[in-house]
Amino acid sequence: MSKERVRYFDSFDKDFFQGGEEHKLDPNYKWIRKDLKSRFLSAFIYANAVIFANIYCRFFLHVKIKGAKKIKNMKSTGLFLYGNHTQPIGDVFNPALACFPKRIYTLVSPANLALPIIGKILPYLGAIPIPDTLSKMRNFNEALYERINEGHPVIIYPEAHLWEYYCDIRPFSDASFKYPVKAKVPSFSMTTTYQKRKICKRPQITIYIDGPFFGDGETTKQQTSDLCEKISDIMRKRSKMSTYEYIKYIKLPVENK
Repeated sequence: MSKERVRYFDSFDKDFFQGGEEHKLDPNYKWIRKDLKSRFLSAFIYANAVIFANIYCRFFLHVKIKGAKKIKNMKSTGLFLYGNHTQPIGDVFNPALACFPKRIYTLVSPANLALPIIGKILPYLGAIPIPDTLSKMRNFNEALYERINEGHPVIIYPEAHLWEYYCDIRPFSDASFKYPVKAKVPSFSMTTTYQKRKICKRPQITIYIDGPFFGDGETTKQQTSDLCEKISDIMRKRSKMSTYEYIKYIKLPVENK
C-alpha cells in the first residue's frame, strides 16, 4: 500500500480534508430564496446535478444503492437521512440518487460556501448552512422545517469531518437527531461501504438505506438519544459489509505526559 493511502490520526476530530476558508454567514443570509431568478437557477442547476450524479456516481465511483425503495415509499412525507461522511464529491450527489425523485436538501458547514466555484452554487443545490451565531438560529430552523413540511429529505452527516474511504463509523453526538424528533418525521440511515473490484484499484461502493426509525421515550431528550443510538447501531452493523480498505487509517498511540 502506498504512503498516500495511509493516514494517521490521534483523534476522530482530525480533519483530513481542507475545505473552504472560515466563512461567516451574512447577517441577512436567506436560507430560502423565493425570487423568480433564484427559483429558476435552483431548478436548472439541481436538474443538471442529478444528470451528472447518474453518470459520475454510477460509472466513475461505481455506486450501487440498496434499499432506496424505503425512501420512495414515504411519498410526500419529509424525512431525515443520516450518512457516514467518506466521499468528497459522492456525498454531495449520492443522496440525490438514493432519494430520487424527491429533491434533497443538505446541512453543511458555512465554510463550504467559501469553496472556489462550487461554493457559489451550493445554495442552489440545496445546501442549508448551519448557523454560526445564535441570532441566525431562528431563520435556520424555520427554513429547515419548511423544507421538511414540503416533503423533502434533509441530509445530515453527523460525523462532521470527511474521511475518504473510511470503512468504520466514527463516534457522533445526538445533537442533529433532535430535528426529526421535533418535526415528528421518520429518519433513515445511509451507510456507505467499500468492496474490492477485480480490475480497478478503486473500490466498489455499496450504499445501504435502512429505516424508518423513530425515537422512543417520554421526553424529547430521551427520544433524541434513542434515535441517535438506533441510527448509530444500524450504521455500525452495515459498515461490516466493507471488505476493502482503499485508504488505511492508523490511530497513533497516546503520548505519556
